[in-house]
Amino acid sequence: DCILEHVYRSRPPAARTLLPLYQNHPNPRPPVIHLPEISPATILFSLIHSNLLFLSTTSNDVEPLFVLEFLHRIVDVFEDFIGAPLLATKIESSYDVAAQLLGEMCDAGSVCNTEPNALRDDVDIPGWMDKLLGGVGLPGSAPSSVQSGGFKQQLQPNPSTAGPAIPWRRANVRHTSNELYVDIVETLHVTLAPSGRPLAALANGSIAFTSKISGVPDLLLTLSASGGNLGLERAIELPVFHPCVRLARWKERPGELSFVPPDGKFVLAGYEVDLMPSVHDLKSWSNARLQLPVSVEMSKSLGSAGTDFEVRLSVNNAFPGAPPSSLAPPRPGLASRGSGTSTPVFGGGSSAAPSLQDVVVTIPVPDTVRSVIDLRPSRGEAYFTASENTVEWRISAKAAASPGTATLRCTVVGPLTDNDDEEMVNGTHPNLESGDYDEDRDAYQSTASEPASRPITKEPQPSRDQKKIQQNASLMPTSASVSFSVKGWLASGIKVEGLVIDTRRSRGLGEGVKPYKGVKYLTVSKKGIETRC
Repeated sequence: DCILEHVYRSRPPAARTLLPLYQNHPNPRPPVIHLPEISPATILFSLIHSNLLFLSTTSNDVEPLFVLEFLHRIVDVFEDFIGAPLLATKIESSYDVAAQLLGEMCDAGSVCNTEPNALRDDVDIPGWMDKLLGGVGLPGSAPSSVQSGGFKQQLQPNPSTAGPAIPWRRANVRHTSNELYVDIVETLHVTLAPSGRPLAALANGSIAFTSKISGVPDLLLTLSASGGNLGLERAIELPVFHPCVRLARWKERPGELSFVPPDGKFVLAGYEVDLMPSVHDLKSWSNARLQLPVSVEMSKSLGSAGTDFEVRLSVNNAFPGAPPSSLAPPRPGLASRGSGTSTPVFGGGSSAAPSLQDVVVTIPVPDTVRSVIDLRPSRGEAYFTASENTVEWRISAKAAASPGTATLRCTVVGPLTDNDDEEMVNGTHPNLESGDYDEDRDAYQSTASEPASRPITKEPQPSRDQKKIQQNASLMPTSASVSFSVKGWLASGIKVEGLVIDTRRSRGLGEGVKPYKGVKYLTVSKKGIETRC
């Protein structure tokens, strides 16, 4: 069902026409779909967020990424004004706010204002009193259209409606507690060959910033990495910045971000890090060079019939690049946020080391596998999900705290074949644990005095095992992936050296204001470390 529809220009196809055309495309549906059956030919852009489908159409040539980014901005603004998570009931109950936002963000097809701080000065958000009075049929607190001073005063420009001088920051911001928080999050994507040699290793990082400070502050955030400026330039590749960042300062001095922040939470910058070692280091590769806290290996076709496989998980709590917290006192002016303080830059007097949490090893198995039985983990717990054909091995934070190697051994059960059906007819019994059948037992209808009606000729033991190993080779998994999170450590080695307020450029801070500053690091792998076997 269509929840909300907004037309910017011309006469685009209605939602009841677009939705069936969109659903006719098989999954996975691309974000950009060309619809030649509509006159004129239309390009359909789509975005799915929180089980809500956002569609936008155009009949002119336009940059696809521009429209998709606009849809993402709509989602972000809706969550900021209406509330996260974004639900259909919230949009329906706040239709007046959603309509104002769509009208302010785009005018006649031209995107004009997508900053939440600037939209707060233009969009009228009803308070609880207005909703209460509107519910009983009484007029709310809307300002009168006739102001004192006559018509001449109405024609004069109103400074309050001219918009803020800085588009991304609201005017007259006031906070009782002044706070500044920096959150750096990196997501790992690593692919390893069966030998353990890295094939690809990337880390996508984002610098989230939270500003709760009065006035118009001018901030300077300094980043560093091992190797000085050259190491920082190599670490941070393909950076993207919020419009508030002064690009000239970054180009002149890499690692320094000078900006006037928006009020509240926002993404200050994003970057990509290539974790692959150099060509010379590849000759003597190791997981330590990739700075991986965990690694996984797999052995297949084990057991007498080749139906077992074993997964070995190596846990390294040394966390390369994170020196002990006792080497130096914490840097003044920066405090930690929660657990995971390890470096002098990150520390705030806490001695807690980076912690490995939420360790999950996922092993997909072929569709021909009927079941996986006899799961024997040395740590944690493991189970097989038949609907997804995956084995999940979960290790708690307490079990992952001790370094070393953990193992998981499993047995696969393949599909029934014609030979298996014939053996069942001849009276053999299945052995589910080994995936084989026991041919030494008597037939179902035989008795002690009556021998089996049909003698069975056994093959030599070595040839029988080798044959079954070859048959069961197709039932073995081909990859294993690891998910985890580490607080207080970044794979790229990037650190926050300092966060300074430039008092000469700042306005309206007040005398003697010293905001609280906090920094937090987080490394996440969502099935990001994959080992092929």
